[in-house]
Amino acid sequence: MTQKDDVSIENLWIKFKRNGDLQLRNQLIVHYSDLVNRVVNRIAIKYMDHMDIDDLIGYGIFGLIDAVEKFDLDRGIKFETYASFRIRGEIIDRIRQQDWIPRSLRAKVRQVERALEELEMKQGRNVPDEELADYMGISLDELNTLMGQMHTSAILSLDSHILDIVGMPSELVGSEGIPEEHAVTNELKEILGQAIGQLTEREQKIVDLYYYHELTLKEIGMVIGVSESRVSQLLSRALLKLKNKLKGAGLYLKEEDHG
Repeated sequence: MTQKDDVSIENLWIKFKRNGDLQLRNQLIVHYSDLVNRVVNRIAIKYMDHMDIDDLIGYGIFGLIDAVEKFDLDRGIKFETYASFRIRGEIIDRIRQQDWIPRSLRAKVRQVERALEELEMKQGRNVPDEELADYMGISLDELNTLMGQMHTSAILSLDSHILDIVGMPSELVGSEGIPEEHAVTNELKEILGQAIGQLTEREQKIVDLYYYHELTLKEIGMVIGVSESRVSQLLSRALLKLKNKLKGAGLYLKEEDHG
């Protein structure tokens, strides 16, 4: 984007925020529409088995519209950062409303989650798959199959709750933000970081590659030397452990609390 373009967009923002003209708003939406594609491309791999990519883009457009209407020019932050967060949040909220995860799978997720929480509290350490399977009275193969089935459910649940917990990224608070708001945001992020730090080294690596480097399961498998299906199982387990640690800090809502 040229300096002239920057000035043009800045003037467009000023005019829109001054009078709220819908035509100006639509021009801004068109200008920033590529943000939606970028966000969708990053997260679509997680949900493509259940959602059409055109639907995800549609949800993202609603998030972009909301971002344009609510963006505060005086906050001293980049619109792209703010909008990406709003777009992602809108997409995940819409997916949650679809409720395409079977009740039977939700029940299995809760069963494994409870067993893992109880066993780790009892032992005071990370427990291997063999111990968890024995505690649940099932075979290791059955546990691995269940972990694979839980993959999408665990990811969607954690994605949505991380948004609930962390809220606005700290850079969105800005230097002009409310000090108490900034402090709470940083504290929540610190707690989340501590929870991740309590996972095993391999679990931390998988979570890091998946969420922060945005690798696919297949790519992660190539990095750590296991199959794609095994990555799916390991990621599900890591996310369930993370949920339990966040619940222990009082920062994780129960599924029914979301409606």
